[in-house]
Amino acid sequence: MALWQPARLPSGFRELWCQELYSLAELATLRARLRVELTGSAAVEHPQREHWAERLVLISDELASNALRHGGAPVAAALSRGEDEWLISVSDSSTEVPPAPAEGRDPGLGGFGLYLVADLAARHGWFRQPGAKTVWAVVAAQD
Repeated sequence: MALWQPARLPSGFRELWCQELYSLAELATLRARLRVELTGSAAVEHPQREHWAERLVLISDELASNALRHGGAPVAAALSRGEDEWLISVSDSSTEVPPAPAEGRDPGLGGFGLYLVADLAARHGWFRQPGAKTVWAVVAAQD
């Protein structure tokens, strides 16, 4: 079975915001915005308590950077909140190419971010819609 299965966005989430990204340089702004939304601070102040938030920041960074590198700008990253979970979804215009983790590659060459996302997320998936592909991941909120 493939690691990244097609799956629609999970239900029960309310979108809080969506940010368009046009270059890799904008990822720092996305990370800071996520930290502020998740913890109230753009910097990591309490790593022992904020590990779940940093998990979502890392996942978001991986998904958005993949979309910018392989899907092309503009990319849209949306943050949504559920009862006790957060959802990050990232859309790009590359509908032909599904997310595909690297296989048979020297680890020194990179390309293993999708494995990392799959390991860190509570659940993940992707889907196509007219003109866009969206990848998503869910992380449980913890205090």
